[in-house]
Amino acid sequence: MNISKIRSALYKISRILGNINAAKKGTAGKRIGRRAAGKITGKGLKKLFK
Repeated sequence: MNISKIRSALYKISRILGNINAAKKGTAGKRIGRRAAGKITGKGLKKLFK
């Protein structure tokens, strides 16, 4: 196993744990909204600096 596979697996695990934590706290809606806003912002910046 190389570093990139380990790294991507750790990121996936952390995303899942974040979702579980948000569900327990009752803030899943905020998390979904923030992730959507982050994706839109990232796509806009990608187009701007491409």
